Amino acid sequence: MNVIGKISLVTGASRGIGEAIALALAREGAKVAINYKSNLEGARRVEEKIRAMGSEAMVVRADVARRDDVERMVKAIAENLGEVNILVNNAGVTRTGRVEEMDEADWNEVIDVNLKGTFLCCKAVIRSMKKHRCGRIVNISSTAAKIGGTNAAASYTAAKAGVSGFTIHLAKEVHPYNILVNAVAPGAIDTQLLDSYGSEGREILRKSTPLGLGKPQDVAEAVLFLVSDRANFITGEILDVNGGSVMD
Repeated sequence: MNVIGKISLVTGASRGIGEAIALALAREGAKVAINYKSNLEGARRVEEKIRAMGSEAMVVRADVARRDDVERMVKAIAENLGEVNILVNNAGVTRTGRVEEMDEADWNEVIDVNLKGTFLCCKAVIRSMKKHRCGRIVNISSTAAKIGGTNAAASYTAAKAGVSGFTIHLAKEVHPYNILVNAVAPGAIDTQLLDSYGSEGREILRKSTPLGLGKPQDVAEAVLFLVSDRANFITGEILDVNGGSVMD
């Protein structure tokens, strides 16, 4: 699957890892839908960068945890760019704190955005991918899915473990239609998300990662590989990009 001219949707693409993924896809010639929930300024900035490359892009607001929003987003992309060929489920939130102190609303938000959002976005694009018998889906999981969060709360660990399991299950369902489903599991990546852990938490992550903190581009290149022709024999894979913090 050559990405030139392909229609890609990257959720949570207004900054950080999502921005890097959107820019990497655009660099290789894909048309990119930049999803955001609240950071319109950031999404517009990413759109400008993509247009400066000579690629097509659009900004589309949606809360991925809301079915109506997701369906409206996918419809808008189809009307403006075309039906989605490449979906990258990157949108996510995290929280800190112990289980005994965790508020139920915080638990629900993390599960809804990270896990339910991945489900809703996949569900919204699968029908058209099956019709065209072609599609690539990459979900963003985390090393927390394997070893638990160093700083993140249990809700984040549970959500990302769910994303990894969902990825494998969906890959088995849709492979007869030439739809490949994989995940990338980043470790400590130097983004604004780490700011929620404070300077001490950031330093713990840096010291516990043999190669130090990763860059958003490190994750983007892994995603680009999985949606390209170079990964045509890979599905149901959870690709670790963690600087050696987890080795297996």
